[in-house]
Amino acid sequence: MSKPHDIDTAEMRSRYPDIFDRPATARLATPAMAVAALAIFVYGLVDLDFSPSRFIAGLSQLGWITMMMIPPDPGTSLPLYLKALGETLSIALLGTTLAALLALPVSLFAARNIVPSVSLRFPVRRFLDSIRGVDTLIWALVWINVVGLGPFAGVLAIAVSDFGAFGKLFSEAIEGADQKQVEGIHASGGSVLHEIRFGLMPQVLPVIAGQVLYFIESNTRSATIIGIVGAGGIGLQLAEQIRVLEWQKVSFLILMILVAVAAIDFISGKLRFAIIGRRAVA
Repeated sequence: MSKPHDIDTAEMRSRYPDIFDRPATARLATPAMAVAALAIFVYGLVDLDFSPSRFIAGLSQLGWITMMMIPPDPGTSLPLYLKALGETLSIALLGTTLAALLALPVSLFAARNIVPSVSLRFPVRRFLDSIRGVDTLIWALVWINVVGLGPFAGVLAIAVSDFGAFGKLFSEAIEGADQKQVEGIHASGGSVLHEIRFGLMPQVLPVIAGQVLYFIESNTRSATIIGIVGAGGIGLQLAEQIRVLEWQKVSFLILMILVAVAAIDFISGKLRFAIIGRRAVA
């Protein structure tokens, strides 16, 4: 075995002075950031009136509520709860599908390889950012005041919120597509529409389908939340039972939501793997 070469420290210092003789500002940057983060954290706790004694005292109340939830019991309201759960699933499915259908053509104008002009692409991207920046719950409150209470407002809230997210995700998928197929279609005399239809779409549709399936799963939870503010579905029933302190019914509704989300997660996961597997084979 050969011996390791002796390292000349003086030579290394002269060759790489920035590494061995770092300025004081560089050496103190990390500790200063850690102290600043700790100070912000402590200030947040004080400003938000965080109290360990209140938290510990609240644990007994939480335990009492948990005991009141056992056993879960829907009473005579099971048909009503099943209908409400169906509304929630419908809100998630319809809202996500509507958002995807509207976002796909708009995402083409936000993709760099479709619209090279920054002046044309920039307003489309900022429009999608502005819509995506507003939470689904806020959109639900807006649409409730526009079209009234009920699941229709929930569908519109999820559709508008996901429209901005899908526009960004779809445009990034289009920009990441392989351009060789597009160039081949262009070389054979195809138009721009032919390049999009036969060169880009076959590549990005499996990715888009996987994203839509994931959002359907996520929006099942979102549809529950917006139902609490009056957008219909099982969230409305949950809010009503919490308001009247029917904790056994509350626990039953929570179990229904958990089972529904788990089932949708399982189904969407199988579909996503099937789509990815088919794409890999192709």
